[in-house]
Amino acid sequence: MSHPRLKWVVLVFWLVLAGVCTPLAAGLLDQQDNEISSWLPGDAESTLALEQQIALGSDPDVVPAVVVYERTDGLTPADVEAIQDDIAAFGSTEGLDGDVVGPIPSEDGQAAEVIVPIDAGPDGWEAIAPIVDDLRAEASDGPDGLDTWVAGPAGNAADSSEAFSGLDTTLLFAALGVVILILLVTYRSPILWILPIFSAVIALQCSQALIYLLARYADLTVNAQSASILTVLVVGAGTDYALLLVARYREELRLHADRHEAMTEAVHRAGPAVLASGGTVVLGMLCLLAADMNSTRGLGPVAAIGIAVTLVVLMTLLPALLVICGRWVFWPVRPTLGSAEPSASGFWARIGARIQPRPRVVWVGTSAVLLVACLGLFALNAKGLTQADSFRGTPESVEGDAVAVEHFPAAAGNPVHVLTTADDADEVAAAVAANDGIADVAEPQVVGDEAIIEAELADPADSDAAYDTIRSLRVELDDVGDGQALVGGNTAINLDVQTASQRDNRVIIPLVMLVVLLVLGVLLRAVVAPLVLVATVVLSFGAALGISALIFDWTIDVSATDSSFPLFVFVFLVALGIDYNIFLMTRVREEAYDHGTRRAALIALAATGGVITSAGLVLAATFAVLGTLPLTFLTQLGIAVALGVLLDTLVVRSVLVTALNLDVGRWMWWPSRLAQRRDEPGYSRHPGADGTRVPTPRSDRDAAQDVRPGS
Repeated sequence: MSHPRLKWVVLVFWLVLAGVCTPLAAGLLDQQDNEISSWLPGDAESTLALEQQIALGSDPDVVPAVVVYERTDGLTPADVEAIQDDIAAFGSTEGLDGDVVGPIPSEDGQAAEVIVPIDAGPDGWEAIAPIVDDLRAEASDGPDGLDTWVAGPAGNAADSSEAFSGLDTTLLFAALGVVILILLVTYRSPILWILPIFSAVIALQCSQALIYLLARYADLTVNAQSASILTVLVVGAGTDYALLLVARYREELRLHADRHEAMTEAVHRAGPAVLASGGTVVLGMLCLLAADMNSTRGLGPVAAIGIAVTLVVLMTLLPALLVICGRWVFWPVRPTLGSAEPSASGFWARIGARIQPRPRVVWVGTSAVLLVACLGLFALNAKGLTQADSFRGTPESVEGDAVAVEHFPAAAGNPVHVLTTADDADEVAAAVAANDGIADVAEPQVVGDEAIIEAELADPADSDAAYDTIRSLRVELDDVGDGQALVGGNTAINLDVQTASQRDNRVIIPLVMLVVLLVLGVLLRAVVAPLVLVATVVLSFGAALGISALIFDWTIDVSATDSSFPLFVFVFLVALGIDYNIFLMTRVREEAYDHGTRRAALIALAATGGVITSAGLVLAATFAVLGTLPLTFLTQLGIAVALGVLLDTLVVRSVLVTALNLDVGRWMWWPSRLAQRRDEPGYSRHPGADGTRVPTPRSDRDAAQDVRPGS
């Protein structure tokens, strides 16, 4: 940015590109794939069963809606007549596939069910929602005292669709709102916050446009979950990178008369750390490509693209905007040439002074407290959420399912589908019927050489007992006929999702740790420092997860979590939290060439503690926005990531890592040559004992002379 004209070229380029990308970004919603296949594990038995059903002519997009009628003192003839009228009306509803089944009376005479097959088509739950709304409107117009609900898989899908409705817009404005508030407090400027926010919005538009093109022309899978996380990720991470760059630019403005030179130096100094941070996030997200779960695997490239585009925008557009505006954009506290660097005597400089005399006591004590927090992991139940627990609050479908369970077989409307050969159909049907967890078995439906058998579970479809039934059926059917029978259906799908998610946790978490370790090793050119930093990351993750488990139980009254929850929290905390590790440690390394590691640790903490804290608050607040949504998984994810980021910035990065730097000293850089650089003569662990003071950042030195080998 040292050339006066370059900044205008950069600005015009991004404005033109944003204008082109805006209509493309708006089309991303239409490219979302919310069909069930976009969420399933690719090679699971339930997925194979679903594919075989498609081959036999069954439509996997047909989802049953279960209309439940109840009068607690018994259905009246008028009620039965009203139900018959509803059935006639349901039959003419657009979007149905097949005959309406019912009414099915309960044995106690207090309830009846009608099963309506809905064809979701390629639009998934988005197409189901308006059809379910029509069913609910029709069913609700009955005699006084007759209660109705539209439940079952279609009712659940419609309520999920409503929960995600307008989610992108809501999340964007909520995230921007909290970020603007924090930036106003951080910068104490009524103007400066506009530039990072403008850059983040441009990054979001461009990334959404690119993802839209890849989804449309390159079969990239995007669903509502990944699109929502993309919004939070780009706004949060983009603002983080902006904070890091602006902080270094403001520091350089105190050393350079020309703002173009100051920006060039800021990009030179902070750029490698920002690029390494973003690159680590990109690589961490791409590790999700190793997942079995299609939804998890699809999130990887979506998030990676978002971060990559954000990096390019923040490292080009934001510097151009800052240079165009000049020093006045920092008003009312403008950094002038030669002015004192406030961080030299700020809060984090004082914290460093307190850590300095007894660093080992500090890091051992801090680690012990975090280990105690990790004990909360024993309260974490990551075996999956029931349908009722998936929502915060009780939508109509959940109420209807609960009423249906009181009057009908527990898994009505959620059949088990067993696929086998026509020759083995009768034998397989008999084996299924003999299982204690099966309440009823229909006659096999033979199509050519294949057959489909529908069975009704004796237990609620999302209960542990139902999952045990699926497991036992699969084992038993291995010895029936040719042993190739496939067990599918909603319960089997949920079981396979849990199994695949647990496998992904075991594979991807170590993979992400390895990637982070390698990136830190290359960036810091050391072995000890990366190992120490990764250990702090794991400790921070465990503490965040342990405390979150207790918070879930105490606040939202749901102790269970989705099976993929630990993986998502780990990826976001490690991939994003490593930013603060990189920013702090690259500054320690930079200063260590002049001062030695221990003094450099204090300089780095004083110089970066404030901006790391601000960045952490921004990221935590952005993810906390997810906690306002009516979906349990996203609420839990928002709480855990926000808590983890706060722990990372306020405790782990600023206190624990600084104490370790002070205690381990130059051996942090082993085996590089920097490990041989001893501390400055006169350095003391006890400030004031030899007349020394807590060192100041590099603002007291001439930038032109500030050249270090290998920095």
